[in-house]
Amino acid sequence: MKENMENFFFGRKSLFSSFAGIFLLLLSFSTVQLQSCQKDKTTQGAPVYVDKPVVEIMMGETKVINLDREDGTKYVQKFEYSTSDPNIVRVTQNTAHSVVVTGVRKGTATINFSFEGRELSATVNVAELPPDNITRILAIGNSFSEDALETYLYPIARAAGDSVIIANLYIGGSALEEHLTNAKGNQAVYSYRKIGKDGTKTTTANYSIEQAIADERWDFISFQQVSQLSGMFNTIEASLPELYDYVKERVFYSNTKYVWHQTWAYAQNSNHSGFANYGNNQSNMYSAIMDASNRVSQLVPIDVVVPAGSAIQNGRTTFWGDNFCRDGYHLDLNIGRYLAACTWYEALFGKSVVGNTYDPKLFMLSAGEREMAQKIAHAAVAKPFQITDMTEFKTINAADQLNPIFVDINQQQSVDGWNGLTSALAGATIPFLRDKDGNITKASLTVVERFNNSNLDGVQNTSTEFDMPASVARSSYYGNSKAAFLDILVKQSVIKISNLNPAKTYNFCYYGSRGGTAEGRQTKFITKGQNEVVSYLLTGNNSTKIACSNGVKPDANGDVSITITAGESNDNSTGFYYLTAMRITLQ
Repeated sequence: MKENMENFFFGRKSLFSSFAGIFLLLLSFSTVQLQSCQKDKTTQGAPVYVDKPVVEIMMGETKVINLDREDGTKYVQKFEYSTSDPNIVRVTQNTAHSVVVTGVRKGTATINFSFEGRELSATVNVAELPPDNITRILAIGNSFSEDALETYLYPIARAAGDSVIIANLYIGGSALEEHLTNAKGNQAVYSYRKIGKDGTKTTTANYSIEQAIADERWDFISFQQVSQLSGMFNTIEASLPELYDYVKERVFYSNTKYVWHQTWAYAQNSNHSGFANYGNNQSNMYSAIMDASNRVSQLVPIDVVVPAGSAIQNGRTTFWGDNFCRDGYHLDLNIGRYLAACTWYEALFGKSVVGNTYDPKLFMLSAGEREMAQKIAHAAVAKPFQITDMTEFKTINAADQLNPIFVDINQQQSVDGWNGLTSALAGATIPFLRDKDGNITKASLTVVERFNNSNLDGVQNTSTEFDMPASVARSSYYGNSKAAFLDILVKQSVIKISNLNPAKTYNFCYYGSRGGTAEGRQTKFITKGQNEVVSYLLTGNNSTKIACSNGVKPDANGDVSITITAGESNDNSTGFYYLTAMRITLQ
């Protein structure tokens, strides 16, 4: 009888006589350590144990630990769990009878389970990930990190023999304060742009900072302040330390380095409202950014400062002058973005970018311009908080125009053979127009009187002499000569072409289009140098016609003025007129 009772208490076969009553059995056991393979016994059924008393995982890897019964069923009653060191292993409940453990950093931690006054435990050993010669870069940023990382950094690194993965957590205009709010609320509000090791770019909507951190073993994670606050240290001080702590607590790679992206001062003609923080003065803004970026390491352990701000300011001492921004604050799609990427490469990889062989032919950068940008970036990394006067690049070897020049008005992406105008505002410029073969000419383009805004509803499939790709044909700038639109009246827009040869004669041809309308929306082009030639174009649903003002001689200074407005027969009540593309040829 004693042997039978012992078997009953330990979950083995028990014998009862037919006349026995119903017994209420209360079981009480001390804490059992699973590492020694002992089993817990409860009053609710068969003994409970964990299916993995010892777990071996890599950093970033996850595994499930189940609470099971010895009879093959799951333990589904309420239980509590914890990790002895969340910096090594994180634990979250998976199902009613299991948890998920995630390796964070190299080391050993214990997962404790508590239920019905009893405790069980499992040991989790986390191993360091082996090196794989891939450098992984994550930016918590906005459009300024888009400018710096998303176009040129990958091919520059590949040309240098480096394998790289680049990701940008993007919200346009996002400040550190907003990033912190999103982090604390685990808000999935980011566009996650990721360039894989094969160069393929993917964009995933509704991503969170926590998701991005867990996505890769990041070698570098960068922070930056929104541009208008980038020189205001108190705004950085208010949010960066807590955001840094949030990120560091979730990073699972022990060798992750933290980066401060030093952004650039605005162009002197910028109309960004935040420019007022610096008295609308580029020099003041640059000095403030340098002071703030130099002090950031007082707040958090920053390993690398990427001096993109100094690189752009260095560039402004060259023949390119103050033309590195496409709209007064975002970078030019070609030279501006290339220069920033060169700076990122040298700062992060610790190798000189000078001599990098990547040739972005599609984006129309000459060998001389690439050399200039590389040396500017190299100087910025050497002296990250001061301007280096690039005396070697004060002049440019530009020629008089021989081949046709094409201009993509409201350029959305760089297109081989096309110069891009990227701002509708007065002061926007293309400092050196290139011919169709990419040769730099002396000619330049400046917006003298603004357009109202941009339009992306042009007819995309066209058949004109311009042979336009869809990305050129669909986008235009427009004005409104008869009535206010978007709270402004723009009766005419004026573009000036400078540094032409006054002894030669030129032909100017224009294309404009607004799809989805039955109106003709006649647009008038007045082209004036020493003489004046007027041409007209019906832009409504236009896909085949261009308007040409031929035989125009520049004035004595080499200038030609182009006025765009509604024609006398414009049939739109607001007086909308359009310019999509133009061509300049020698007669």
